[in-house]
Amino acid sequence: MLKTAVSAALLSLSLAGAAVAQPAPSADWQRAQTVQVVMTNYAFTPKSLRLRRGIPYRLHFVNSGSSGHDFTAPEFFSAVLIAPDDRAKVNGDEIEVAEGQAVDVKIVPERPGAYAFHCSHFLHSVFGMTGQAVVE
Repeated sequence: MLKTAVSAALLSLSLAGAAVAQPAPSADWQRAQTVQVVMTNYAFTPKSLRLRRGIPYRLHFVNSGSSGHDFTAPEFFSAVLIAPDDRAKVNGDEIEVAEGQAVDVKIVPERPGAYAFHCSHFLHSVFGMTGQAVVE
């Protein structure tokens, strides 16, 4: 009986370890669909993003405003797979884009839902720099 309990415990631990050790799903980043997000003074264009689960996308953020902006979306970033070579561009839960610059981040949405995003710079979201990403 003790031997059976120990065997069950070891099997449980090995299965738990196997789940953690599994690699992230691979994506064909060459086929990623481009979605452009333009940041201007106090607005995102488009204000709403519609994405499909399991499809690779290249989010192309362009800052056309007269100051720096960011794309802050904690729940969104927890619901997507970020390409390994782009993870450093996402600082915690935001992507910073300097004035006149562009940043590309490749993702694969994994969890359906509606996710709010905003610019976290002082008063930018109060003046309307907000939006929503919907994953279907």
